[in-house]
Amino acid sequence: MSDALNYLIAVRGDALGHYFKFVKDTGKHLDPKTRNLISVITKVHSQTKPGFKQYLTRALREGCTPMEVIDALLMAFPALGLAKIVWATEILLEMDLPEFSPELINSLPQWREVMPVADIADGEVKRVTCGARTVFVYCTAETFKVYDSHCPHQVTNIPHLALDGLTLTCPKHLWKFDIASGACIDKGKHPLKAFETKVEDGRLYAMW
Repeated sequence: MSDALNYLIAVRGDALGHYFKFVKDTGKHLDPKTRNLISVITKVHSQTKPGFKQYLTRALREGCTPMEVIDALLMAFPALGLAKIVWATEILLEMDLPEFSPELINSLPQWREVMPVADIADGEVKRVTCGARTVFVYCTAETFKVYDSHCPHQVTNIPHLALDGLTLTCPKHLWKFDIASGACIDKGKHPLKAFETKVEDGRLYAMW
């Protein structure tokens, strides 16, 4: 939230509480995907960048596809106008979400090559770029875990320098993750996005 909204909540939380309850109640008969897509549109209409990022992340987490987000923006053209849709699209490009890349936005999930298994040792973690997507790979006892490098909170692309042993810390809001399981172990509650894996002919593949 913005500093201004935090201030209003601090001094008149009693009044604003009724508003937030109203907003929550108005969406209780909608499925989570639809509710979050509507919230995305309202944040584009008001051009609230933090809110747009927040509800976009929620919409994707609730199962919205990137193309559904794009379609929702375009369907709202009569209310938003082209300038606000372009504003939202510029933020999407700035966020650098792999799912929105031209390479992936229309593709069905498929096996994609990640790396030769000989390039990673037991107990090692590597950050690997695979086309439009960057992933963390963890090897243990000849099994492999592959995670999206984007934090599930506000989709910050986490660098390799954020890794300390098996703990990965997002530099933006300090969410911490156990790379062995993908679980969030501090600050937040959402795990890293994990991909199904397989090994064929000495090469590691992941499904996305």
